[in-house]
Amino acid sequence: MEQRESLIKKIKGQLYFFVAGYFKIFAQIKLARWKPKVIVITGSSGKTTTLNLVESQLKDSAVYSHHANSSYGVPFNILGLERKTLKHMEWFSLILLAPFRIFTGTPKQKIYVVEADCDRPQEGIFLSTLLNPEVTIWLSSTRTHSINFDSLVTDKKFPNVESAIAFEYSHFLEKTSNLVIYNSDSDLIKNQLGRTQAKTTSISEKSLNSYEVSKNGTKFKINKKTYSFKFLLPKASFSSVYASILLNEYLNVPIDESFGDFELPPGRSSIFKGIKTTTIIDSTYNTGFHAAAEILNMFRKFPGSKKWVVIGDILEQGKEEREEHEKLAAEILKMDLDRIVLVGPRVIKYTEPVLSRKNAKNVVSFENPKEVLDYLKANIEGGETILFKGARFLEGVIENLLENKSDISKLARREEVWDERRKKWGL
Repeated sequence: MEQRESLIKKIKGQLYFFVAGYFKIFAQIKLARWKPKVIVITGSSGKTTTLNLVESQLKDSAVYSHHANSSYGVPFNILGLERKTLKHMEWFSLILLAPFRIFTGTPKQKIYVVEADCDRPQEGIFLSTLLNPEVTIWLSSTRTHSINFDSLVTDKKFPNVESAIAFEYSHFLEKTSNLVIYNSDSDLIKNQLGRTQAKTTSISEKSLNSYEVSKNGTKFKINKKTYSFKFLLPKASFSSVYASILLNEYLNVPIDESFGDFELPPGRSSIFKGIKTTTIIDSTYNTGFHAAAEILNMFRKFPGSKKWVVIGDILEQGKEEREEHEKLAAEILKMDLDRIVLVGPRVIKYTEPVLSRKNAKNVVSFENPKEVLDYLKANIEGGETILFKGARFLEGVIENLLENKSDISKLARREEVWDERRKKWGL
């Protein structure tokens, strides 16, 4: 059985770029007809928040690749195709429609802002040769989707997965013509700058004068100017704010210092009213350790009594799985928490033992999200502030704890296929 699953996975991997290449051909033709300035936003985390911040500045003067960042998603976005149900039957219509989408109209806007991920080897070169960006914004490079890069380390092509992942992202630098905006606090990113001939502009935490979070939102003071948001944002988001400002300067677009049109993507620290006057912070979107650490640091600064965390697994970590989950425990131990709720086999196997050795109090663990939901309903007394972070369908737990059911539409993963998967877990 295990060999069969391994073979199926290998075949899928081999077909991934072959099939994606079919859509890429037509997307390249459509891009050649359109001829926009392409702005690529890439990195391990913070891409969607950065894209939304850029959109709040450029507004209707650009087209944005919302919900599309992969070797399939980006060509689909260019061609005006969309996977609506995420079911296998959709592929037939997508394959048939792709050639005809070459001849449909092109947007009137001449700027295309694209979120681009590299969750496997070759994805960076695949997308960068499609997009050939004028500007690339690269703000993070950490262990995400590490399992897909382990073989490169095993084959001694790279000393570690961090280097392999950074190299994949840096294909965008190589293809960038005019400007690279990068995080100079990351050695992994700085080590790749030699691959670009474009002008480079750095962002460093030295430019961040102060960072505040409250129940009313977040304030960043950057180069002595204060930018206020009605949303909760982790400290690292200052680089996204700064990058959007630098991009405006490059494009010679006036800066809207209010960022009034900014909208927070689902699952990125949205605040909701929960049952029994609880406050729910929804940070359930996919995560790696560094993103989780940023959110935990933000929650540590957030005012509130009776603080609880519900922490799910960090997925796709491969050989780094133990280390990443043990580091997660170290971050949790820095906090003053009234309850620590763990869910998933990885946090049980690696995170919980570290917490136990350090005598962490009020720790409970569960294998599945339905058990977590039952526990929370039985043990919430009222007035708790509860942070949800990590995998294991935690958005389905939140859905059942919301005071206002109209807020369900604001959660992540609302497609039918995700509803079906949550139902299998009893949610």
